[in-house]
Amino acid sequence: MSVSNVEELLVYQLAHELTLYLYNITKKYPKEEIFGLTSQIRRAVASINTNLSEGSHRSSRAEYKHFVNIARGSVGELKYLLLLSKDLEYLYNETYNTIILRVNAISKMLYG
Repeated sequence: MSVSNVEELLVYQLAHELTLYLYNITKKYPKEEIFGLTSQIRRAVASINTNLSEGSHRSSRAEYKHFVNIARGSVGELKYLLLLSKDLEYLYNETYNTIILRVNAISKMLYG
C-alpha cells in the first residue's frame, strides 16, 4: 500500500507550511537554545511530514497507520514545546495562539 501522492494531502501541505514558519520563528530564539528548544521544536514539527512521507512508502496500510500515529505523537510533543516557549516568553501570546490553531487543525486531520 503506497500513498504515492502524500504531498497532495492538505494535512501534508499545512504541516509543511507550519514547518517553514516555525523554522523562521525559532531563528529569533536565544542562542543558548540552539541545541535545546530550537532544535526540539524544529525536529518535532519536521517529524510530522517525515513520518507521513515514510509511512506512505511502506508496503501495507497497517505500516502507514503506524507512521501516522508517530506523526500524531510529534504533534503532541510540539504542543508542549510551544507552550514552554510561550511561558519562557520566547513567543508572544498572540503568536502562540495563532500557531496552536494551526497545530490543532493538523492534529484533527491526522485523527480524521
